[in-house]
Order: sequence, then C-alpha cells, then structure tokens
Amino acid sequence: MIDRTLGWPGGWRQAGREVRSSVTGVDWRFRSLVVAHAVSAYGTYLNLIALSLFSYEVTGTALGVGAVMAVRLLSGVAAGLAAGAVTARVTRRTVMVVTDLAQTLAMVVLALGARDVSPGVLLGAVLVLGAGNTLFNVALRSAVPVMVGQESRARANGVLVTARSVATVLGFASAAPVIALGGFGVAFAVNGASFAVSAAAVLALRPRTDADGEAGPAGATSPPPGPDGAREPTGAGEPAGAGEPADAERPEAVTARGEERGAVAARGEGRGAVTARGGWLGRHLVGLAGPLLGLIALRGLDALASASHNVALPLAASAAEPSEPALFMTRFWSAWAVGTLLAHQVLKRRTHGTTWGERAFAAGTCAMSLCFVAAFTGPPAPALIAAALAAGFADGWTEIVYTSRLQAAPDRQRDRLFGLSATAEQSGFALGTITAAAALETLPALAVVGVFHGAAVCGAVALLLTVRTHRARGTTDRSPTGAPAPTSGDKGEDTHGTSTGAGRLPGS
Repeated sequence: MIDRTLGWPGGWRQAGREVRSSVTGVDWRFRSLVVAHAVSAYGTYLNLIALSLFSYEVTGTALGVGAVMAVRLLSGVAAGLAAGAVTARVTRRTVMVVTDLAQTLAMVVLALGARDVSPGVLLGAVLVLGAGNTLFNVALRSAVPVMVGQESRARANGVLVTARSVATVLGFASAAPVIALGGFGVAFAVNGASFAVSAAAVLALRPRTDADGEAGPAGATSPPPGPDGAREPTGAGEPAGAGEPADAERPEAVTARGEERGAVAARGEGRGAVTARGGWLGRHLVGLAGPLLGLIALRGLDALASASHNVALPLAASAAEPSEPALFMTRFWSAWAVGTLLAHQVLKRRTHGTTWGERAFAAGTCAMSLCFVAAFTGPPAPALIAAALAAGFADGWTEIVYTSRLQAAPDRQRDRLFGLSATAEQSGFALGTITAAAALETLPALAVVGVFHGAAVCGAVALLLTVRTHRARGTTDRSPTGAPAPTSGDKGEDTHGTSTGAGRLPGS
C-alpha cells in the first residue's frame, strides 16, 4: 500500500490513494498562503516605483538609478544560480520565512533612514531585496506540487497568477498616493509590513513544502535520481502490480531490475564525467532534456522582450495622451490584469489532471508577443484595451503552463529548474531593459517593441522545431528492453504518478 499525506500537517491518509480536501485540490490553507503572498507582492510592486524615485533622490543621477536597478537584478541572477544548493540544505519553508524576514529588515532600515541614507546602505538593502525575492519565488514554485498535489498544480498556479495580477495593479495604482501622503518612509514601511505578513502566514500555516524521503536538513534519505531525474523506488511502501505477485516472488523481475539499475549507474558515472568536464555549466545542466532547456531559454527571451514594452510604454503613453499619460498606463495595465484573471478562469475549468508543455508555452508566447506589438501601433482606445486584454490573457496562460510544466519534474530537480529559470528571467529582463532604453533614443517605440518581441516569436518557433525533432528521434530510440525510449515530449509518469508529457492546447 501507498501511504501518502496531503501537503499540510494533519492531512488525511488513505491506503492506495491521496484524499483531497476539496474538488479542486486547492484548500483554504493554500489560498490563505496565496493571499499573504499577494499582500507581499502588493508591497513589492508599490516599492518598485518608490524605490526608483528614492534612488534618484539619493544618487542624483540617472546612472545611479541604473546602478541600483543593476544590483537588484544581478543579485537575483546570483540567487537563482544558488537556489538549488540552498534548498538542498534547508527546507523550502525555511527559505521562504528567512527571505521574508530579511526583506522586512531591509525595508525597516530604509524606512527609518529615508531622510538621510547613504548610497551604500541603499545598495545593501536592494541586494537583499533582489536575492530574497528570487529565493522565495523559487522555493514557493517548487513547493506547490507538494502542497496541493501534482494533479492540482495548474489550478494552484492559476490562483497564484490571479493574486499577482491583482497585486500588480493595486501596487502600481497606490504608489503615488502613498508617497504623496507619507513620503518614502511610509512606502518602505508598508512594503516591510507586507513581507512580515507573508512570513507570519508561512509560520502559522506551516505548509509541508518538501516531499517525504527527499534530501533535506535531516539528511538524505532518498535514493539517487535516475537518468531522467526520477528517483528509483526504495521498495518500502511501493505497490505491486495489480493481480501480480511481488518482485520478491519473481526472481526474473529482480534480475531485470538489477540489470536496469546497473545501466542507470553506468549512465550516472558517464554523467558525472560530463559534469566534471563541463564545470559549473555541467553541474547545472546535467540531466536536463533539450526541450526543457529550450523552454527555460525561451522564458529568458520572453523576459527580454517584456522589458522592451515596459520601457517603451511610458513613451507611448506620453505620445498618445500628453496631458494624462498616467491614465493611459493605468487603463493598459488594468486591462492586462483582467486578461490574466480570465486566463485562470479558463484554465481552471479545463486543466484538472492535465499538464501542458513546451508546445503550449511556445504558442502562448507567440500570441502574447503579437498582442503587445499590436498595442504599440497606435490603435484607438477600445482596440488598445482589447490588445492589452489579449496580451494579459496570453501572459497568464503562459505563466500557468510554464510553471506547471517545470513542476512536473521530480521534487529536488524542481529547485534547480526554477533556479535556472529565475536566472534566465532576471538576465533577460536586465539585458532587455538596457538595450531597449538605448534603442529608444533613436528608434520609435513600435520598431523597438516589434524587434524584441519578434525575437521572442522566433525563439518560440525554434522551440517548436526542437520539440518536434526530439520526439521524432524518441520514436526510433529503443531502451534495453526494446520499448521506445521516453523523451521530454512523451507521456510518462513522474514521481507523483501524474502525466508529465506535453499535451495540446485546448481547441488547437
């Protein structure tokens, strides 16, 4: 019998299957955690505007503002690279609490010294914010399948995307009033309080963020991963096949399993050699399939493209409505947020028990890029809102699909995947911000946004071709037993028994 526990203390146990607390598999405790995270996200988005203005006040130059932004982004890149190693030593819940408390302390320091803070203190606080935000998000995303179960992760990701969208609009919309009424000190205090709320929620709810038997602070208790990242069964608590005798009663099964494990060990040794030769890059990429790496690379390219419309939007707003550019941007981002909410409403009705993969993400990226480009062609207000709404829908779609695809990986591999993803996203956005700002000095906004998002579309097409080639190759490859070798595009069972193969978009 299999004895599985829900992702919360006191979860029900039942032999042979996992009992969910609700039809959706996303219970009130997870939703409470999401609400607390949304409060934290609200403070973060409010602080993006406050910190940018405060950085200019402290440094007095645009170069100083750029340096502060660069420190924040680079600290996030470094944290993404270290995320896998950090979560291998402590629980994800510990990472979430510590990073929230560290960011709370950083904001308290800025709030108390808002009237007279040195550039060094500002950079130190920004470094903590960048690294803390990345580590928290890696831990949270990796823990979602443990908290709600593999089959409900798409719904849970939709709830997270919805909360983020609402927090984005509220944070941006309230930044100006908060700063005007209380100054930078109050804005920083609000952000610090939001981090404290998030930390308190994690401590009070105590979600089970790490799978049983995985390596953790209590010591490594699980066997090493196999060639596709899945862990070999320990034998304890594993079910025998229906109507078949246990392996202990079938010597031929034991022999076959021993040969298979020998092959796995041999491949593992070869992989270790590759890692040694590849150095740092090999340690981070070993064991990852080509399409999965392509998925993460496209995520970074998408972040680069997104930086272009973020930088160009204030220019487009000033050109379209010189008297009220802020109103233009509020309408745009509000429509975008509504689109992300609609994406969650659609996906939660059609993705229960289903995981989409590389093709779905590539298609969504293409749609999102085309919609953002359309928004910069100077359409009338109704068409602009429709374009922003469609872009938000595609953005929410790709976020849920992408996160759910990475969460299909074995438990400890998820930390490495989301760490690499955070590094790709932060690097892409940083590079996109710099290059787009430079290009906008001489080129119109439509040209810059078109080129950057055109690159994202090309990357999506390349990913589709890679997946197609990988699958075609997988049909000819054979395992030692003569069965077709699995690929990242094939449907298979992960460690939680959920299909991890890439499926089709609904209606495609």
